[in-house]
Amino acid sequence: MIRAAMIGAGWYAAENHIPALARRADVVLDGVCRLGAEPLERVRAAFGFAFAAEDYRAVLARRPDVVVVASPHHLHYEHVMAALDAGAHVLCEKPMTVDPAQAYAMVAHAARLGRHLLLANGYQYLPHLPEIRRRLAEGVIGRIEHVTCTFVSATRPVFEGETGFRRWNDSFFRPAVTTWQDPANGGGFAYGQMSHSIAMMLWLTGLAPRTVAAYGSGTGAIDLADAATVLCDGGAVAALSGAAGMPEGGRALLRLIISGNAGMMTLDFDRDAAMIHTPAGAEHVPIVPGDWVYNCIGPVDALADLAQGRGENRAPATVGATTVSVLAAMRASSRNGGIPQSVAAP
Repeated sequence: MIRAAMIGAGWYAAENHIPALARRADVVLDGVCRLGAEPLERVRAAFGFAFAAEDYRAVLARRPDVVVVASPHHLHYEHVMAALDAGAHVLCEKPMTVDPAQAYAMVAHAARLGRHLLLANGYQYLPHLPEIRRRLAEGVIGRIEHVTCTFVSATRPVFEGETGFRRWNDSFFRPAVTTWQDPANGGGFAYGQMSHSIAMMLWLTGLAPRTVAAYGSGTGAIDLADAATVLCDGGAVAALSGAAGMPEGGRALLRLIISGNAGMMTLDFDRDAAMIHTPAGAEHVPIVPGDWVYNCIGPVDALADLAQGRGENRAPATVGATTVSVLAAMRASSRNGGIPQSVAAP
């Protein structure tokens, strides 16, 4: 049996992470932490946690086997490092943090302690992707020269205004929208949403970004649309873009075009479609409609499985840290009129 703890039991934790853990017969919900005595007791009672505290240190003192960290972005470093020190394997919400130095420190600390550290990038656990990644690594389209990665999601109510999602009216918790609207703490579309698409691009391709030139637009200091050009080791280039432009309720649009010196691949997540084009012809990847509808159960299952010595980490902290470094370089470039910025290295 795996004893699980939750740090940051807010809206999405109550909607996804906790139910995903609770559905497993091999997981015991041991401890839960969030601020506010009334909502803390409500989530404890609703899901049957054995222990609850507003102080995360009290939860970690019980020495859980696994910990999910879903607190606000800027608190991830403190909470993840403490959970690792407590001996737990950790699933951290994305983005990993807002500071590349902190992200790389988290990677190094997990490695020193021999603990698994993974990110809540659910796209990477959808069907067919390990095979697609393997074929790219084996050179099905040759050496990767160019990637286009676009992500448009229905998140404008989160990053702009005071109302938030309509569905928050009926959710277990209605979060404060300011959680995602403070640019100093990772608010805005790039950190909040492109942390999905950039991580996917990096994980699939294995590219190592080195320089970023970017622009963003939005409301005040909050970005609602972003575009960046990335130069990678070996000369490959990537065009990254995204916006909070999908109407609420619409399925997020995530599309990648990966071009190599021997062919190209297209991945249309919003249409459950993928094609590989080589001199031998065009190949359809056999994706069933609905296969690529986003969910974040995969990372939760991986956390429990890895703690039991099995399973696969498709959202490793190494990719999460590089993603944070790209995002930080994008923000710095955008603030400086598109002047290219170096991507922080470990």
